[in-house]
Amino acid sequence: MSAAQPLDVQPTPLALLLLGREADPTSERGVECPGDLPAPSDPGLVARARAAKEKLGDRVFVLGHHYQRDEVIAFADVTGDSFKLAREAAARPEAEYIVFCGVHFMAESADILTHAAQQVVLPDLAAGCSMADMAGAEQVAECWDVLTDAGVAETTVPVSYMNSSADIKAFTGAHGGTICTSSNAKRALEWALEKGEKVLFLPDQHLGRNTAVRDLGLSLDDCVVYNPHKPGGGLTPEQLRAATMILWRGHCSVHGRFSLDSVNEVRARIPGVNVLVHPECKHEVVAAADQVGSTEHIIRALQDAPPGSKWAIGTELNLVRRLAHRFAAESEGGKEIVFLDRTVCFCSTMNRIDLPHLVWALESLAGGTVVNRIEVDTETQKYAQLALERMLALP
Repeated sequence: MSAAQPLDVQPTPLALLLLGREADPTSERGVECPGDLPAPSDPGLVARARAAKEKLGDRVFVLGHHYQRDEVIAFADVTGDSFKLAREAAARPEAEYIVFCGVHFMAESADILTHAAQQVVLPDLAAGCSMADMAGAEQVAECWDVLTDAGVAETTVPVSYMNSSADIKAFTGAHGGTICTSSNAKRALEWALEKGEKVLFLPDQHLGRNTAVRDLGLSLDDCVVYNPHKPGGGLTPEQLRAATMILWRGHCSVHGRFSLDSVNEVRARIPGVNVLVHPECKHEVVAAADQVGSTEHIIRALQDAPPGSKWAIGTELNLVRRLAHRFAAESEGGKEIVFLDRTVCFCSTMNRIDLPHLVWALESLAGGTVVNRIEVDTETQKYAQLALERMLALP
């Protein structure tokens, strides 16, 4: 028998992207991070980060999202949710560099809201967002064509969650819509329904559904889900005409893991527990919870909770662990805080921002090299900023 000939198999672009060997600059998904990173085991990382940050002084402003690792949060000048951090960046015009320890769409928003001389840096360009990836610009444009053919586009107002790409924010601004956060989604939907008859909610179906049903009193029958992977979104023109909320088929990979079983299990395991979840969770989870709110709401609720109270939190694990440690140490009776689900659930892309990447970014800036700069083109920025300004104008 002759020796087997090697197979001529060429990796696909998608395979190369997933392996981190190719870049997709139009996507939230991973792209390469050039340059040599310090080894994760380097015992001097903390000292190196501190030294680089001190060398940069007021020229750098470090933002840390609540879901970041503790080792990164330790170097943040401000912590918060995505929109709070973007506004904080805009309020620091003296900072030449904004190092955003979060994910790609957050850094885009900071670039949109800061002035042209400021440079926004994302320590790892592979820190994307699976939810933001679920709504591509071409897909949303096709959806609008479907709504136009059904005769409902003129009466539909797009509302896009902050967790979306700059392209989607720009689409929203160009079509008369607004951006929302998990804190002001109710007011954004009220504004949109005062302006039109329907809402196209992008890209998180759960936040849109929960806000419409729980906060506005609509029914589940008033909501339909547009699936961009099916012809016509998987909906008939009649369904589109009858619906009030047209929900994009997107979700958060972290909050989508929580289930009704998670709620029932923790109630059985911890008598008297209060279940507090983020509105990106599924509707049945939100309906079974004691409280529902944004990341900032969760933090405030635990701050205000009585000593000795018990809480099961349905949001990203880094934040839950940080809060559990913080409030367990209270002098007058600590609060018991547990993760809602027994399965560990970090935000995998948020966790890509680690101390080696932060050290590399800070040392590069201190050495005069700007790495991983996030820039939104002028046309996209124009309409995305319009959508953001509409949100800021909401009462």
